[in-house]
Amino acid sequence: MVRLQKYLADAGVASRRASEKLIAEGRVSVNGDIIREMGVQVDEEYDVIAVDGEIVKNSVKKEYIMLNKPVGFITTVSDDKDRPTVMELVSDISARIYPVGRLDYDTEGLLLLTNDGDLTYRITHPKHDIAKTYVAEVTGDVSMDTINQLRRGVVIDGKKTSPAEVEVVGATQYGTKIEITIHEGRNRQVRKMFEALGCIVKRLKRTKEAGLNLGHLPLGKWRKLSESEVNMLKKIEGEKPGSRRKPASVGSKKPIKAQSRKTSRKTGR
Repeated sequence: MVRLQKYLADAGVASRRASEKLIAEGRVSVNGDIIREMGVQVDEEYDVIAVDGEIVKNSVKKEYIMLNKPVGFITTVSDDKDRPTVMELVSDISARIYPVGRLDYDTEGLLLLTNDGDLTYRITHPKHDIAKTYVAEVTGDVSMDTINQLRRGVVIDGKKTSPAEVEVVGATQYGTKIEITIHEGRNRQVRKMFEALGCIVKRLKRTKEAGLNLGHLPLGKWRKLSESEVNMLKKIEGEKPGSRRKPASVGSKKPIKAQSRKTSRKTGR
């Protein structure tokens, strides 16, 4: 038995959070019944799951991609303003994959893409405190007081950031090159942290995430993660047992047709 949103994510339909949105919008059915509640469990072998009337089969090969994203690309599958998206950079991959989290339009560097919804959830959920390392080129000289403030946390958007790991790693035409590691994913967080202390980021590059290193991957290019890298990501702690009550299931004990049985709508948290 597996939760409906996880089934959809594992089948490559969408990320787990996006799958939850599909369910809430009434676009997902199980055995012919529309499901709108979260927490419903389905039997992968016997239940018939459909999205917008199209049956979903969970037989998609899992793909795990690392992309060195250039500036000027939106980290989404599509864009209503017709701006370039990162999907254009991985168009030669036949599997339907999607970005793991986001990387700003004007930020370059390491971006993961996959069709493994469970792994996406683990990496992007705030409770896992995934480390993300950036190299920022900022204007002017940066004092030790500024470095220490970044390490302690900076108030942005009315809330103080968590402590960061910060080191000066060199100088550039703009001023100072700083490596900073954060464990949050707030909107434009690194830029806002520097701006709050009077420094302007002229260039920002993510070099590490979740234990992975961008290395020498050329800008705009991608590579598949190695088996050892994937296994490392899968060791990220998932939801702790007992943190939620077990949801009621929808599964049957024998094969059925979509129109032949009504689905139980019992749910849980």
